[in-house]
Amino acid sequence: MSLITPDFGLFFWMTVVFLVVLFILWKYGFPVIVKMVDERKAFIDESLRKAHEANERLANIQKEGESILQEAREKQAQILKEAAETRDAIVEKAQDKARQEGVRLLDDARAAIEQEKKAAIADIRKQVATLSVEIAEKVLKQNLKDDKAQMDLIERMLDEVSSK
Repeated sequence: MSLITPDFGLFFWMTVVFLVVLFILWKYGFPVIVKMVDERKAFIDESLRKAHEANERLANIQKEGESILQEAREKQAQILKEAAETRDAIVEKAQDKARQEGVRLLDDARAAIEQEKKAAIADIRKQVATLSVEIAEKVLKQNLKDDKAQMDLIERMLDEVSSK
């Protein structure tokens, strides 16, 4: 029965040992443990603060990145718009130049055609005049073989001139 109900001497020495161990722990053990717990708490608090700052910096960096991307997109759109305007202006200028060149070439071609037409008409007139003279010469040679025919022609011409 001594295990269930301890006697007074055992109880006394257990209390003394407990108080000695408690005093030693209180004097030397608990301050070290409390100090370690406080340091650990401070380390955890500092880590949480740094993590919070890192999250804030990351959020700021993300915002800056988004604003930079938005600005880059706007600049890209502006550059593309300017490039399209420049392209349209160049195309319009080239079309105007092509139209002007086409009009000039058509005018030059018309002038050349008109000049060749006049030259052809002059050549045809010259050929017609030459042929007419040759035909007239042949006709006159045939009609004026003798003196009587020549005299009849001269009289007819004089009559025509005088009737006018």
